Amino acid sequence: MSAAKLKVKTSSKPNSRIAVEVEVPADRCKNSYNEALSKLSRSISIPGFRKGKVPTAVVIQQLGVKRIQASALESLLQKIWTETLDQEGIEPLCEPELEDGFETILENFNPDKTLTLKLETDIAPIPSLKKSSGLTAEVENLIFDPKKVDELIEQSRSQLATKVPVSDRAAKKGDIALVSFKGIFSDNGSVIEGGSADSVEIELEEGRMIPGFIEGVIGMNINDKKILKCEFPKDYHQEDAKGRKAEFNVSLEDLKIKELPELNDDFAKQASDKENMSDLRADLEKRLKDDTDRKQTKNRQDSLLDALVKELEVELPKSLIDQEVRVIVEQTAQNFAQQGIDVKSMFTPELVKSLMESSKGEAEKKLRQKLALNALAESEKIEVSQKEINSKLEQVEADMKLSNEKNIDKNRLKEAITDDLLQEKLFVWLEENNNVIEKAKDQSKKKSSKKTTTKTNKEKKSSKTPKT
Repeated sequence: MSAAKLKVKTSSKPNSRIAVEVEVPADRCKNSYNEALSKLSRSISIPGFRKGKVPTAVVIQQLGVKRIQASALESLLQKIWTETLDQEGIEPLCEPELEDGFETILENFNPDKTLTLKLETDIAPIPSLKKSSGLTAEVENLIFDPKKVDELIEQSRSQLATKVPVSDRAAKKGDIALVSFKGIFSDNGSVIEGGSADSVEIELEEGRMIPGFIEGVIGMNINDKKILKCEFPKDYHQEDAKGRKAEFNVSLEDLKIKELPELNDDFAKQASDKENMSDLRADLEKRLKDDTDRKQTKNRQDSLLDALVKELEVELPKSLIDQEVRVIVEQTAQNFAQQGIDVKSMFTPELVKSLMESSKGEAEKKLRQKLALNALAESEKIEVSQKEINSKLEQVEADMKLSNEKNIDKNRLKEAITDDLLQEKLFVWLEENNNVIEKAKDQSKKKSSKKTTTKTNKEKKSSKTPKT
């Protein structure tokens, strides 16, 4: 026979939170107490008694009433909360909080009397939009710069350069120096973690090392030794090095210069899959123009989304913000790890705490953007059909087979594809139903449009590209 329906009262709280008051019948309290006592009786070991055969009175004397009541109350709370959620159709975002605290409830707990529980939890917010059409967004108009083609070619030239030894002069800017160095902190003489290296090549260009290092090597001759006085930036990634002065004992072992290849058809073949410089320039120009168009589309979407978020009405629960903050911090750690940084030593508890605090603003912004798009999809009945999802899924799976990708979670892949397709549709709707003003950089020209051609997110890539 199932338990009688619980008496439950609910009330809304700020920040998408709900208060729940539950009346627990005395018989439920008594049953929970008896179950706890029985369970403890079976597990307790007392000299002179066989395990599981200890008399109830002895168990109570040995453990004390409060310990048994605490066990009974813990079990009761879990069961009652689960039952309440099911009965009231509540979907919590976090564990419940007892209004009076566990210790206070335990102090007043009487298994023979009715128990009133007051709990609070976060629930999913219900976003709404004051309006979603007729909005005006402004965005800077991006223009393709032909000079970027020359910059890419020069970067490729530098990467394909031949290194030629020099020995008749001192090091100067642009050289490649082979150096060994050991670093210590100036304030206490302690060794700098990761601040030493043997026979490593360093290009003598600004920004390659911390301030003062490159400048100190410039002017040295081969076999020279020198102590360089430097200072770590205040925003340096290594926490214990931020803003600290340091000394590096440096020796210059060798010096080379870059001999750049000529810009001819041989260079084009070496740098790409093109046969001549004309084709290489045309390919780079097309790719850069496509990239400019993609960035412009992204900027338009971002500006439309910003305008939509201003129309959003929603209360953000703390648990959702905390969850988004954790995602941001985890992504930051992954980015550092991909750069070869030792995340375990870098991400101290103090740094994690600081990152979580500083990421709250970004987390709230991302949540508002997601909820604004969700509200738009709901209000305008914008959805993705199963046929569209299957078609895209087949295409992606075919691409994955060609690239030999394995161990892919198909459910997560399908979910990601559905989200991407829905977002594309939402931005198409926003473009069609709102105004985007493209401003020139000098603010002297304005171009307004109500509808723009939706550009694909796919980028055509050649099998061989300039090594930039």
